[in-house]
Amino acid sequence: MIAIPVRPRRRQLKEWLLMVTDQVAAAFVATDRDALVTELFRLEGARLVRLARLFTDDRNAAEDLVQEAFIRLHRAAHRIKDPSKAAPYLRSIVINLARDHNRRGLMSLRHQEAIPAGAEPDAPEDVLVMDDERRRLLGEVRALSPRQRDCLLLRFYLELSESEIAETLDISRNSVKTHCRRGMEALRSRLGVTT
Repeated sequence: MIAIPVRPRRRQLKEWLLMVTDQVAAAFVATDRDALVTELFRLEGARLVRLARLFTDDRNAAEDLVQEAFIRLHRAAHRIKDPSKAAPYLRSIVINLARDHNRRGLMSLRHQEAIPAGAEPDAPEDVLVMDDERRRLLGEVRALSPRQRDCLLLRFYLELSESEIAETLDISRNSVKTHCRRGMEALRSRLGVTT
């Protein structure tokens, strides 16, 4: 609750107005931030888990990484001036977290024990990844350079446009085109596909 000065001096009134304005702005940003994160979770949550799953090859780790990405987005949402920039920012957080996860080998015991050996995968995308052809293709995609892999997964798995990929990865559209072309050439070569 804000106390109003009884006989405010000009300086007191100015300080009081600034304090009230700051509190109203903070409440508005918090509400707006919650709505933004909630809407993005509804629209992008499942897709981001599938994307992280492709990077980590661990469903539980992928879910944890996406959860962490939404937490980070919520903390930084006050810096996002244009709401249309929030989804690319969120995707970039997921990709960076997945890279860190793989770089550091952060497969925790909890994740290793979550699905016992020989257990059937319970998610449809787990079943798809398990067949041999897809496993081989996924292995070859993972062997690509990070930029080529990121561009190809965002383009063909999440079906993002070149502009959306460029915004997500903070690179130019021409770089996206180049990385996609080179990545596809490398995959064709490694898989022995002729065009």
